Amino acid sequence: MATDVHRPVTAQAVHVAGLTRRFDGRAVLDDLYLDVRPGEFVALLGHGGCGKSTLLRILAGLDRDIEGTVLVPRRRAVVFAAPRPMPWKRVWRNVLLALPGKAGRSVTERALDEIGLGHRAAAWPKALSGGGAQRTSLARALIREPDLLLLDEPFGALDALSRIKAQRLVGEVWQRRGCAVLLVTPDVEEAVLLADRVLVMDGGVIAHEQRIDLGRPRGIADPRFAELRAGLLERLGFGTGPEAA
Repeated sequence: MATDVHRPVTAQAVHVAGLTRRFDGRAVLDDLYLDVRPGEFVALLGHGGCGKSTLLRILAGLDRDIEGTVLVPRRRAVVFAAPRPMPWKRVWRNVLLALPGKAGRSVTERALDEIGLGHRAAAWPKALSGGGAQRTSLARALIREPDLLLLDEPFGALDALSRIKAQRLVGEVWQRRGCAVLLVTPDVEEAVLLADRVLVMDGGVIAHEQRIDLGRPRGIADPRFAELRAGLLERLGFGTGPEAA
């Protein structure tokens, strides 16, 4: 019988045991196990279709047609790849959508200030850059004061410079807030740059775990960074020759 229990977890921010999710009889997630500690930053890598985003949606409570056990904090928030703000609401009202009840504008402005967008609180979404729109999504998640922040390829649509800024911002927010983070990303370099631990999914399970024992802030010029990146690329089937650089 399927078990999907969403409640606070003490020893772990996330505890998943025996998780299976089938689509048309095919197991996309197949008896998967995962633990994430409170305050830990975990990145999830894997080829397209391996189940990364399916797992994230289950942790977010958006997919309950499962077998197995899922324990997550009640306070959790998700940021998807496409920000999709409501164009008829100003930026601060888009952020406010994440809160039930009658929270005021000042609450949203504090969240926007934290991610460097306080000066655009009254702007219309169409006036924002891609990076600004994604920051709005991040503010909408942070306003919920999450114990678990779920990020589903949030930087994928950004240009190179905006991506670097957004990565740095997420790292700073995580260190300041201390919440657990699960980042789904196709980018090995991004995973090594941000995470305490990198997981590689394959065949519907966690097939490999790599702890990232680097100090912060991190730089790609560090020889150890390059070594970890190369090892993960090899796990993903890209080898370690010049073509993997």
